[in-house]
Amino acid sequence: MTAVAVVCAVVLVVAAALALTRAERGPSMLDRTVALDILVTVLVAGIAVFAAVERRTDVVPVLVALSLVGFVGSVTIARFAYLEPEGEGRVRTKEEIAAEALEREHQEALALERERSGARSREDRDASDEGPSDETRHADEHADEHGAHAAPEEHGGGAEGEVR
Repeated sequence: MTAVAVVCAVVLVVAAALALTRAERGPSMLDRTVALDILVTVLVAGIAVFAAVERRTDVVPVLVALSLVGFVGSVTIARFAYLEPEGEGRVRTKEEIAAEALEREHQEALALERERSGARSREDRDASDEGPSDETRHADEHADEHGAHAAPEEHGGGAEGEVR
């Protein structure tokens, strides 16, 4: 019985080490979730081996509780990971981060240049405007005399009961 317990302990330690490695490396959130689920399973199996070797039945509620916590945690994380955008949970390399920063700086420089050129063109337009034409001034004066700017009623008039 001792040899079986030692073999089980060695296998569980190797499985836990591999699961921790996968949880650390990723690359996606789902890989990490599966690795942590395996780690909880290894913990439950280790406690089960301990209970079998020591012939203890009082740890069965602990096994049930750990199993439920592992299951609920995995389902919860999987639900949130399902909504995660493609590539969002992946750990980026230093080169990818530098390339993204360079692209962001380039986009900001383009936006600043567009803003500057837009301000120049607005100044040019404002300088070339002579003000409203005589017809526009006459229509505005006419509208002011009648209280408001009246829109032409091309649709056949106001709706029944409409207040003007």
